[in-house]
Amino acid sequence: MGRADDGRAAFWAGPLPGAMAAVGASTAGLTGERAAALLREHGPNRVDGGVRRGWRLLLSQFTSPIILILIAATVLSMAVGDLIDGAIILAIVAASGGLGFWQEHAAGRAVDALQARVRVDTAVVRDGREVSVPVEDVVVGDLVVLRAGDVVPADCRIVQAGRLQVDQAVLTGESFPAAKSSDPSPPDAELTARDNALWMGTHVASGTARAVVMRTGRDSTFGAVSRRVASRPASTGFQRGLTRFGLLLVRIMAVLLAGIFVANLLMNRPVIDSLLFSLALAVGLTPQMLPAIVAVSLSAGARAMAAHRVIVKRLDVIEDFGAMTVLLTDKTGTLTAGTVTLTGCLSVDGEPDAEVSRLARLNAGLQHGFPNPIDTAIMAGQPPADPGARIAEAPYDFTRQRLSLLVRDGDGPVLVTKGALRAVLDVCTTARTAAGTVPLHEVRDRVLQRFTTLSDQGSRVLGLAVRPMPGVTAVTDIDEREMTLVGLLAFQDPPRADAAAAIRRLAGMGVTVRLVTGDNRHAARHVAASVGLTGEPLVGADLAACPDDQLPERIADVTVFAEVDPLQKERILTALRHRGDVVGFLGDGINDAPALHAADVGISVDTAVDVAKQAAAIVLLDKDLDVIADGVRLGRRTFTNTLKYIRVNTSASFGNVVSMSIATLLLPFLPLLPRQVLLLNFLSDIPYTTLSTDHADPEQLQHPRTVDVRTIRRFMLVYGSISIAVDLLALAALHRWWHVPTDVFRAAWFVQFTATEIIALLVLRSNRSFLRSRPSAALAGTGLVLIAVTVALPFSPLAVPLGLAPLPPAVLAILAMLTLVNVAANETAKRLVPPDPTGPPATRQSKSPSGALREATFTAGRSRSR
Repeated sequence: MGRADDGRAAFWAGPLPGAMAAVGASTAGLTGERAAALLREHGPNRVDGGVRRGWRLLLSQFTSPIILILIAATVLSMAVGDLIDGAIILAIVAASGGLGFWQEHAAGRAVDALQARVRVDTAVVRDGREVSVPVEDVVVGDLVVLRAGDVVPADCRIVQAGRLQVDQAVLTGESFPAAKSSDPSPPDAELTARDNALWMGTHVASGTARAVVMRTGRDSTFGAVSRRVASRPASTGFQRGLTRFGLLLVRIMAVLLAGIFVANLLMNRPVIDSLLFSLALAVGLTPQMLPAIVAVSLSAGARAMAAHRVIVKRLDVIEDFGAMTVLLTDKTGTLTAGTVTLTGCLSVDGEPDAEVSRLARLNAGLQHGFPNPIDTAIMAGQPPADPGARIAEAPYDFTRQRLSLLVRDGDGPVLVTKGALRAVLDVCTTARTAAGTVPLHEVRDRVLQRFTTLSDQGSRVLGLAVRPMPGVTAVTDIDEREMTLVGLLAFQDPPRADAAAAIRRLAGMGVTVRLVTGDNRHAARHVAASVGLTGEPLVGADLAACPDDQLPERIADVTVFAEVDPLQKERILTALRHRGDVVGFLGDGINDAPALHAADVGISVDTAVDVAKQAAAIVLLDKDLDVIADGVRLGRRTFTNTLKYIRVNTSASFGNVVSMSIATLLLPFLPLLPRQVLLLNFLSDIPYTTLSTDHADPEQLQHPRTVDVRTIRRFMLVYGSISIAVDLLALAALHRWWHVPTDVFRAAWFVQFTATEIIALLVLRSNRSFLRSRPSAALAGTGLVLIAVTVALPFSPLAVPLGLAPLPPAVLAILAMLTLVNVAANETAKRLVPPDPTGPPATRQSKSPSGALREATFTAGRSRSR
């Protein structure tokens, strides 16, 4: 990041009043009327991330080199006098591009509507009071109010901060949160040294702040980074493999089409006709409709998931969802009921203690950090704490694992601290017992034994300590020392009744569930055992002692991880991915954000803190493992239907080009005119647009799904060869035996090519026989209608401009017979080479699909085939 942010004004420098005046801000915030006017003027606070919409999406349908060369050659053909032929070619190209645009545009609108259901809000001061608004509605000059767990909605200048720690890893890669204050920073300070600035996309780890918005949306630093990232395609191992396959098609295309072009010239055929024919075949060789098919399939999958209360924020993650092999999850709300209750306020001696309960309510009821289930459980059914008792706060953070409140209590200020028991014991020197205050070491072993007993019963146990601080009006974590342990707080969150069944269901689908929690090993073991996860927990200390290169093997069979910190969660995830697993992570807390970012499938819930919702790619409206299982099944169905297009389209492309290459050498004329090649490409593409509605066989949903380039290549060679054989039979029957006229031959091949691809799609969409696995009504209906249209074209008024001629009944009969031969050959081949291998996947060496089908537009750009 540059020192002055690419020459833009250094809003972090200079006095605060000047910076606020520059954007028309005040410490009272904006009026609602002014904010609405600014929103209309400058648009929503959103980073589009390179999403193409409107005319950009339309133009993208025609930007591949092959299409551009075809258009240029067609214009040249029209310039030399062939107006009708050129106009027909351009019309077909326009129709094909329009079909792709319509499909992608409709898919994009559907996804926008779904994502609007999962909204991240932020607190701003409008008309003198704090209100919650969508992040998209934040404008320059807004005064935002930030607390732990909040996402920073825009680039901001801090007005005031209270013990503010901000996680900036999304921009800077820093491992630990950065301390922030309102003090000015030098104009030439590096981004990490701008302590008074907050950056869009980062999040508050602890503390509070008020800050003025200085830049929004694409003008923010995050927006600039997003634009650079969007310009560089992701490169996972899977994507590289699929790109290599795309390059294989390109090499085949280059060799065959160059040969066809040269052969036509040597046979003294017109140069322009030969060039247009070769280019039309090039358009047919590559999967032109892939971007639209992927968009439609994924958006349909997203809509289906939404019906099962699973909201997909990023479409390409559906592929990863279907390929997921490991799900890492916390326990609260997924393995447990998610309803935390306070079951005991115990003295150091283990007896119920009303004073411990009172001190706990002061700590929980007066903290301003962020709402959490523990404090909610403490305050349940109790009157609110007196706000006047609050003096200062040292907010909770995940390093200290403590929360301290300085309160007015009795004779003067008292520091009340609660947190993880060992973290509290670390700052205590004494303990309050029935016999009086004693040195901590006298009771430490008894306290730890009681902690173990309660944890083994499934309780979460916190420590509570106090320290008188007379005359003090401010507090920091340094003051957490020489404290007196006063008691223990025990909480219960019982296991969900349906968790064990959901875990078994996921296991049957090839997805292993593993528990990852910051809680102690005893409580983790109890919860895990209650839902069928067996084995001794691996704790954070052991993880820390294990070198990175040994960790994948060390955790191979571990199902329970306990006492882990946020960075260790990310280490576990990375090690599993290194083993070849596709890893999902389910979390809803501030400390889950790094793992949610790093996971192949980041999953959160709509009740999560903002940073978790933003980091996740999938948001559950119900925190339930069964909902995840439903989502995995729908993800696999979506992925399966998209693979149908890749397989059938690629094999048809191969057969199409090879058949025409051979026919070019054997016939004294072009086997099909360029406009006929483009038209059959267009017509045979239409049924693919309904693939998202197709059924998937149960065995296709049983195991994690991913694309194997070798199986696609094998499919192409096997089923493409059947197509070639049928094509050449048709050539022999029509030209060698019957000697039909040229226009009749072209009409027959046109009908046979188009009908064969559509029927191949209906037959090869499943490993089962056609009669045992029927296509969806939309797919079958569209396919049959297009076959009927194709057969009718030679008899229609369009026949003459298209260069077609009516087909005699005998020719129609031979085409019908060849179609039956094609179906029989494909059904026979399916027994030897299943179209869709559905067994458990081999050990993967690469990360995951991670958007690979969208990447599968690969180097060939926009294309198609038969």
